[in-house]
Amino acid sequence: MPYRAMQKRAMVMSYNILVVDDSKLARMVVTSALRRIRPDWTITEATSGDEALAAVQKGGIQVALVDFNMPDMDGLALIAKLRQTDAAIPIAVVSANLQDEIIARARELNAAFVGKPLTDEALGAFLMGATLRLKKRQS
Repeated sequence: MPYRAMQKRAMVMSYNILVVDDSKLARMVVTSALRRIRPDWTITEATSGDEALAAVQKGGIQVALVDFNMPDMDGLALIAKLRQTDAAIPIAVVSANLQDEIIARARELNAAFVGKPLTDEALGAFLMGATLRLKKRQS
């Protein structure tokens, strides 16, 4: 394999991303976008905050996309719990609930906000920032 090809391949990092949403359709939309934008990433799905916490406790989750409206705990409560496990994990709230208060609370928890309907551009921008943060942590 030529050196340039090896060098380019070494720069491509594969991460494990957690998608948390109680709606199967919403998870399908997010995972479809992820497969287009980051086909090399591994996707783990959770339907509730409790499932998400269990997935994170198993280890290997490096990025999280969290819905705001969920039945057992809202996305911000979940993010607060995730922050207790890993204060630096890149997290985005993905929600159609565009209230300023929710966006401000997400930022207080050091989480990004990506609005629904989800676009590849908005998700791609978050993932690019998440990738830079993860590479910085590894060096």
